[in-house]
Amino acid sequence: MKKPFLSVIIPAYNEAKRLPLTLIDIDKWIEKQDFLVEVIVVNDGSKDNTAEIVKKFAQIFPYLKLIDNYKNQGKGAVVRQGMILSQGNWRLFMDADNSTTISHFEKMLPYIRKGYDVIIGSRDSKDVKGACQAVPQPLWKRFLGNIGNILIQIMAVPGIWDTQCGFKCFSERAAREIFSRTKINGWAFDIEVLSLAKKLGYKIAIIPVYWKNDPLSHVKLKSYFKVLLGLIKIRINLWKNVYQI
Repeated sequence: MKKPFLSVIIPAYNEAKRLPLTLIDIDKWIEKQDFLVEVIVVNDGSKDNTAEIVKKFAQIFPYLKLIDNYKNQGKGAVVRQGMILSQGNWRLFMDADNSTTISHFEKMLPYIRKGYDVIIGSRDSKDVKGACQAVPQPLWKRFLGNIGNILIQIMAVPGIWDTQCGFKCFSERAAREIFSRTKINGWAFDIEVLSLAKKLGYKIAIIPVYWKNDPLSHVKLKSYFKVLLGLIKIRINLWKNVYQI
């Protein structure tokens, strides 16, 4: 089998309702491309029939693969697993709810040609012009998000306002160097990934995304506090040189 140009990693936890439409949208996009793509759904110990649905789709879409974990580990853990086990020259992770569509990858191609190894999407116009959200998040999410972003910049990732957008792409080399070092299994993994990218000397390009907020999002109030705890762990790990950089 030829080496894929792009691997698309989709972490999935109880996504039986939302994932099918996402996979169909990805398939329509792949049909228009002139490069080889593999899609890997990493099931994070779902309690519904997410894994069975992916298996059925894989019978139709030969590029689709399933990594089936029977125990829930956290988004950071399964994204790490997908990044390390995928085969593509470029490795993109995106959310199962399709809040940022796969077509946004086309905005990343110019930066790939310019030699960037890490390219991320942002929903915040302070990062890049044109970034926006189709439907604004609830006020409490925006308030906590803004406070969190300031703390994240102070403690780990200066210069990036939206570290949590679930649409990030890495070269094969960057994916292996970064994700082989990550320790955070939960929601704060994006912060860890970007802080490691900066520590390793990678330039980070940012593209604007048109983000559709899903009212069924798994991100709840307690998730923000988990991110804060994760941020503290990352800061301690950086001080102690746990990542050995």
